[in-house]
Parts: sequence; structure tokens; C-alpha cells
Amino acid sequence: MSSASEQRTVREARTPGRAAPGSPVTAVNGSRRSGARAAPVRPVWPGTPTPLGARFRTGPDGVAGTNFALWAGGAESVELCLFDTDGGDAVETRCPLTELTHEIWHGFVPGVRPGQRYGYRVHGRWDPWTGARWNPAKLLLDPYARAVDGDFTLPAEVYGHARDWPQQHVADTVRDDRDSAPYVPKGVVVHDDAPDDEWADDRRPKTPWADSVIYELHVRGFTKLHPGVPEELRGTYAGLAHPAALDHLVRLGVTAVELLPVHQFAHEDHLLRRGLKNYWGYNSIGYFAPHAAYAASGTRGQQVGEFKRMVRALHEAGIEVILDVVYNHTAEAGELGPMLSLKGIDNRGYYRLQQDPRRYADYTGCGNTLQVVQPHVLRLITDSLRYWVTEMGVDGFRFDLAAALARSFHDVDMLSPFLAVIAQDPVLRRVKLIAEPWDVGSGGYQVGAFPPLWTEWNDRYRGAVRDFWRGALPDVRDLGYRLSGSSDLYAWGGRRPYASVNFVTAHDGFTMRDLVTYERKHNEANGEGNRDGSDDNRAWNCGTEGETDDAGVTALRRRQMRNLMTTLLLSTGVPMFVAGDEMGRTQGGSNNAYCQDNEISWVDWRLADDPGRRELYALTARLIGLRHRHPVLRRRAFFSGRAHSADGLRDLAWFTVRGTEMTEADWFAPAATLGMYLSGRDIPGRDARGAQVVDDSFLAVLHAGADPVDLALPGPPWADFYEVVVDTSAEEQERAPGTVHRAGSTVAMAGRTVLLLRVGHE
Repeated sequence: MSSASEQRTVREARTPGRAAPGSPVTAVNGSRRSGARAAPVRPVWPGTPTPLGARFRTGPDGVAGTNFALWAGGAESVELCLFDTDGGDAVETRCPLTELTHEIWHGFVPGVRPGQRYGYRVHGRWDPWTGARWNPAKLLLDPYARAVDGDFTLPAEVYGHARDWPQQHVADTVRDDRDSAPYVPKGVVVHDDAPDDEWADDRRPKTPWADSVIYELHVRGFTKLHPGVPEELRGTYAGLAHPAALDHLVRLGVTAVELLPVHQFAHEDHLLRRGLKNYWGYNSIGYFAPHAAYAASGTRGQQVGEFKRMVRALHEAGIEVILDVVYNHTAEAGELGPMLSLKGIDNRGYYRLQQDPRRYADYTGCGNTLQVVQPHVLRLITDSLRYWVTEMGVDGFRFDLAAALARSFHDVDMLSPFLAVIAQDPVLRRVKLIAEPWDVGSGGYQVGAFPPLWTEWNDRYRGAVRDFWRGALPDVRDLGYRLSGSSDLYAWGGRRPYASVNFVTAHDGFTMRDLVTYERKHNEANGEGNRDGSDDNRAWNCGTEGETDDAGVTALRRRQMRNLMTTLLLSTGVPMFVAGDEMGRTQGGSNNAYCQDNEISWVDWRLADDPGRRELYALTARLIGLRHRHPVLRRRAFFSGRAHSADGLRDLAWFTVRGTEMTEADWFAPAATLGMYLSGRDIPGRDARGAQVVDDSFLAVLHAGADPVDLALPGPPWADFYEVVVDTSAEEQERAPGTVHRAGSTVAMAGRTVLLLRVGHE
């Protein structure tokens, strides 16, 4: 039972537009900030309700200006706020938008040109008990802003509620009337018809899914320490477009870069208080704006052109651009989070609220979830996606916590409005769509459940491969499915093997080097008592935790990295690995470096000077080259396992270390060795001229045991002889690639090794 005075505080705080008596909040009344200079009144013509956002154009009578349109369902009035173009915030011009069409407030302001900084103040009821949180004292970022100038500093003023209210359990119900304008970034009007919008000379690579190799990278971290990139360009879009950065990607052979979030994002308050920042960027607040901090050329719209030039440069190098996008939640968090944009525009319209509308439904673990079933929220997302494809030139998207987007009202629904709209959209259904097929809510794990247009991050692949190479698989049944395209997950509804995006490492978790160096997470630098990050690493440190000078342990770790990379690149499906894994990058055991914008996360290019790291890079490039040359390694259809010719050869066969085909009992028995025979004679499909696709056949043997084994090579009709193509024990073995072995012979296979053998017939 609360005290009488506390009950009075709550009742009085519920009065719309009022703070409770005795509140430490200083009222500013939402008119003009103390010390701000008066500005002349700007004329506002009616304008149009479409398109949403700020669009520079020629208006009535040939007058140049900008049309502003904002959906704010339920709002009582909207003010457009214009700020000095010289960067100062001393003069704020407020322009009431009096035209209202289908809940869209709009107006055309003559003379407003590209580079103009702006925001909105939205008026309405303050009644958190019903989900209404309008507060005109807070300057709000336009959800459709094409560029953003400045950064969020997140002092108390940017919170819509009284963050410092003494009764914390009701603090979010007390309105804070202090002006937030000095502490938040502004949207920037962008010239849509600038030369950078011309895409006539751009040639999208349009790499087929089956031929794709994805390289996950962070725009800042990839180039921040690159010695070949000029210092002033490091950590920027221009730095990624530099020939030195492109050369690494081209020589490696990857077909696509998957960029960690580049939508404008904000840093969480708890990180800023600890002197840290959100490095990964999974805290979006502007779905149309390239993150301004990654621009070398400026933040008054120049970042838009710089991003486009980066995309062009990657396309010219034959590399597609996939964006990691975060439409499931925003940086405004829950009821105790800041008011930066959507929360102050229409809290009840943009966010999923609980049965108690004061609280937010949280399927993301980040405090809020966008209400994608709301038509205007769905429009925001799809407008954003189309913009990045048609005007920014990107080739696809990886959707963070995609299951949250597929929820209808509560449950994940593969017939949800979001998935239905994507499936019929003439632009979006043609680009690469990757789902992170889970969220943190009930029933959120949906691996294998997304419809045929989609591919998915396959974490079951990650778990099986890690467990096999650390000796933790009870048998090899699961590994067999993962190596051959995960047909148990994806062979339905017309889906193909490339529906599985195979990965062993990603930004979230250990790097490949740390996977063989640490068994326990080491996230102390995050300042959270090492409680953050997953405890389920499925890692093996090769007998010693952390870095060591022991030559034997170091050699074993290098071999294990070669094993992991080779397994990934020989598996059916779409391989993805994280930037730096090809050079043995370490994060010092951190498996959650989301707030480490420093050497922990940045790619260390000095690793290329280490002979072992150079060898890993060369092996990775060689394996990618093998994939590109051999269609049997990148099949477009699932294996049948049936014989297609009189000699009994099948498109896929499995062998024991004894050289015999796997029986049902073998699949259920503990085993450290598995052989996979891939027939190049039975590849379904035809080439561009209608000819049958024919390739070499291969035998891949994975041996995770510590001790050497005598491998018996299958005899006819499978092969007459075998040629060694890859041997991951090459550092310690005299046998080199190119060695030929007769079928039926026995080969001494070193412990913890992958052999790839090309099949020969006489």
C-alpha cells in the first residue's frame, strides 16, 4: 500500500500536461528555450501529405522549397522546427503544420533548401496510463529523415518523463517540461536529385544465392587500423570504398559484404555513463539516414553521397552490399527510456504496448517492439527498405530478430502482414532477404520456418560444427544434415539449400581465433561484471585458457582454425564469416564486444605479417576459389541420395573411416570421423545454354579425433584414384596437395584434420 502523499503524486501526475506539485522538473512550457533568440515567422503553404518526410522540390509558381509530412496519429498539433544552417541552435523557427490529411500533418515551406536542419514538436495528451506520451518540450527526429546532424548525448532533458523523480516506480508518469533541443541531433533536408542519385552507370553484381559468400563487417572497425587507407578516411564509408580495402575483399573472393547496422543509431545512457559507446549499432533511431559518424565528408547530407559512392565502388569490384537492419525495436527503449522520435510522435501507434498500456511489450530484450501490424509502421519499414534499394543501391538485408517482425498480435505468424507485404512487393521480393529467425519472446525460435523467399542464419549449423571439432557431438547425424544443406530444416515449400546461411562465427560471440583460444567469456571491459554475453560458447581452448607461447598449443589452434574454415566453405549452403577471421583476429576472449569501439573490435591488419595468419588467409581464399569453380560445392537443389546410374553411384554418399558406406547403426554410434562423397555427375539443373552441369566429384573427410587414423579410401565404382586438394594438417605433414592415392588404399590421416580429395576415374 502506498502512502497518501504518494497516491496524491500519482493522481496529480495523471493530469494531462501537468507535472506534480513539488516536482524537481523545471517547466519551460514548450514555447522557446531560455536564451534562444526570436526568429522571424516563416510562411507555410499547404503542401502535400505524400511523400512522407522532408522533400526538397519546386512548389507552386515555381518556388523552391521543402515539403514536410509527418504521420502522427492522435496528435493535437505539430510544429516543424527549423534551426540555423550554420550549426548553431540559438535560433529555432517554429512553423505550425496546420494541414491534416489522414493523420498526416503536412506543409510546404518556401525557401527551405538542402542542408536545412529540422525536427518536430508534437502536441497531445500526457496520460501514460493509456499509452499517451505526447510532450512538445521534446524535439523529435523525423522518422523519414534522410540525413542526421549531431548525436544524442542523453542527459535528463531528452527523457519525456521525470527521470529524477524521487518515487522511481512512478517516474515515467510525470512529464518533464525541459527542452531537449540542445541535446538531440536534427534531421537534414537532402537534395534527392543530386548527382549522387544517378545510378545509370551502376552495375549490380546480382550474384545468385547459391554462388554467394558473405563477409560480415563493421564499416568503422574494418578500416580503422588499415595501413593502406588514408588516416582521414579510416572508419568511414569512404575508407571502405578505398582501393586498399577493396583489394583485400577481391583477393579473398567474397561476393557480398554484410554491414553491421548503418542506420542512424543512438548510444545507450548506461554506456555513456561508463565512457563507452554502442559500437555494433543495434539501437536504431533513423531508418533512412546513414549513420553520420561513419562519414568522412560531412553530416549535412554529405553522408548520403558518400554512402552511395561506397556502394558503387563495391559493385564495381563485383561485391554486393547487404545491410543488417534493426526494425524490431528502436533506441527509445521502454517506459523509462528517452524520447527521441516515435515515442513522442505517437507512442500508441508505433509501439506494441502491454495490456497495461503504460508498459511496453518487449520481444527484443531492448525494452520495446515496433507494432508492425499497424499500417503506418509497416509503411515506415517498407518505405525504408525500398529507399535503400532504389536510391542507395543496396542489394539485400539481414533482419535482426526477424521473428519479432513476423508476429501478428502475439504469436509469430508466417502469414503476418510484414511477410505478406514483402512477398508481393515488386522491389523487395527481388533482393536478398536474410532472417535472424528468432527473438526473445515465447515461441520466438523459428529456424527453418520462414517462407521460400527468405534465407536464414542457421545457428544449428554453428552449434553442430563447433561441437564436432571440440569433440562434443554424441554422433554425426546432425553434422551430416548441416554439411549437406540442412534438408531437415529447409526441404519444404520450394526452399533450396541456399536457404541456410551457414556460419561458425559472427559479430555476436567469439571470433574464430578466440573459439580455439578461450572456453570462457572475458567481457570485463564492458563494465557489467562479466555477466553479459552468452555462456554457451561451445568452444575449446586446446588445453590452455588464453594466449600462450606453447608452440604445440599454438600449432593446434592454427589447425583448428583451418578445420573450422574448411568445414564452413565445403558445406552446402551459403557460407558467412566475420571480418578478420581469415587472419586469425582476436577480441581477447570477449564474446559481446558491442560497446568496444577500440582495438578489441577493430580488425588488426598486422596479423597479416604472421606466417600462420597469412596461411589461414591463403587457405580461405583458395577454398572460396574452389567454391566458385566447382558447382558441386554450391548446389542449387538438395541431394537425393539415390543412385542415378547403373553403376550405383549416388549424388551424395557417406563413408566411415573404414571406407565403407555409413549404415544406420554407424549414424547412431559415437564417431570422430565422417566422409562425404559429392558426385559431380548428378548435379541438377542446366547452364545458361541449357547444357547439363557436370563437375568433378570430391570426397571430403573430417576427422575430429586427437589421434591419427588409417583412412581407407572407397574403391570402385566411387573412384579409381584420389588427388589431395586440401589437407589442413599441411603445417605438420610432408604430404602436400596434389598427392595421388589409389582407391582402396589406406592413408594415414593426422588427428584433427580435414582432407578434401578430388575423385579420379581411369
